[in-house]
Formats: sequence, C-alpha cells, structure tokens
Amino acid sequence: MSAPVIETDRLILRAHRLDDFPALAAMWGDPAVSQFISGKPSTREECWARLLRYSGHWALLGFGYWAVQWKDSARLIGDVGFANWERDISPSLDGLPEGGWVFSSEAHGRGIATEAVNAALVWMDEKFGAKTTACIIGPGNAASIRLAQRVGYREYGRSEFKGSQMIQFRRNGALGGSVDA
Repeated sequence: MSAPVIETDRLILRAHRLDDFPALAAMWGDPAVSQFISGKPSTREECWARLLRYSGHWALLGFGYWAVQWKDSARLIGDVGFANWERDISPSLDGLPEGGWVFSSEAHGRGIATEAVNAALVWMDEKFGAKTTACIIGPGNAASIRLAQRVGYREYGRSEFKGSQMIQFRRNGALGGSVDA
C-alpha cells in the first residue's frame, strides 16, 4: 500500500518521494525543528533512513507518514502520520499507532500543523474506526502539547525515553476522546 493523497484547504498530504530528500534533510537538520524531538539536528544518513522507514510503514502496516506540501508548491514542508517505532517505553505503546508531526521552520505559526494532523486523524478514523492512537511529547514542547490536546489527545502517563522525560497521550479513534489511565 502507498500513502493515499489527502487534500485540505491549503495542503496536500501525499507519499514521500525520492526528490523530497533535500527538503527532508534540511527540515530535520534545522536545530529549531529538532530541538524537542531528538535534541539535535539529524544527519543526512539519519534522514535517509527516516525516508525509507516512512515508505516501509505504508508497505507493511497500511499506515505511515505523509509528506506535507502547500497546494501551490510541490516542496515538502512537513511530515505527519502514524508509525510503529517499537519503542522500549513504559507504559507500552504496543499495538497503538503512534501519531507524530514535524514541520519546517517556515511553516511554524501558520496553523498548518493543526490542519495536517486533523486530516491524518480523519483518515485514521475512517480506515481503522475506533482505534486508539498515542503520541509522546517532551514536557518542554508546549506547542506540540497544545496541538495534541486541540486534536483530541489527552495525557495518559509519564515515561522516560532515551534519558528524557516524556508525556504519553492517547486518543480514542472515531470516538475522539481521551483514554483513562
């Protein structure tokens, strides 16, 4: 399976392409973008592996990440979607598609993250029904916490992941609510 194309008022969510690699590497290499995700810019090698993992999710699991672009430009400005990263984390995320999003600095503060994440969640709800999804966000990432809450994620618990504190969030699929801890 390949990523379906989703259009919103301003955006196109589509499968990643080989020609996205320069923009993807630039986005993930930007310290302002990576500060709350990994704490450091990604190398080209890490970005290449990420691009391949995005395609593999769709092929193996039937869900994954979309490349996000403006409708009037073919250039990648973000990634949004769901993954199974097989994280060693407690509480466990086993069986829960993990939602995630990242956008280039040029896209910050323009409301497109909410637009793209909502579109991805609508697709997930239509495809998988009431499937619960999760996301993990560092407590210092106030913008992503606000976004997660705005689209229906609720705090589920606290975890440590790779030496950093994380907040785990859950969202009930088509029901659109929180999952009690």
